[in-house]
Amino acid sequence: MSRLFWLNDEQWSKIEPLLPHYGSPPRVDDRRILSGIVHVLRCGCRWYDCPAEYGPYTTVYNRFNRWSRKGIWQSIYAALTGDRRTHRQLLADSTHIKAHRSAAGAEKGGSNVRRLVAPAVVERLRSMP
Repeated sequence: MSRLFWLNDEQWSKIEPLLPHYGSPPRVDDRRILSGIVHVLRCGCRWYDCPAEYGPYTTVYNRFNRWSRKGIWQSIYAALTGDRRTHRQLLADSTHIKAHRSAAGAEKGGSNVRRLVAPAVVERLRSMP
């Protein structure tokens, strides 16, 4: 069984109309490149380790990077989910939290921000599906 990710016809039919249609030369095989981007983001591998079936890893990375700078991923996300919040309002969930090694040495009586914000963040995470 292949561990590669490929966008199915239903997923592709929702995403294809949202892609930009400008530039020259015309892009080649968006579906393959986008499947490669999703694969890298899902498995957490380096762009360099992107399987050759998706095309050159530089193309996969460059497309992701260029579209990130132009805000195209936010537009695709908003259109697919119906969530029109800006990228500054989105909250990413993680299965682990990393802290800097000096994070445990903070002085007592520091900022109250963490006491005010942390419960709100935890409550938001609990309410997410």
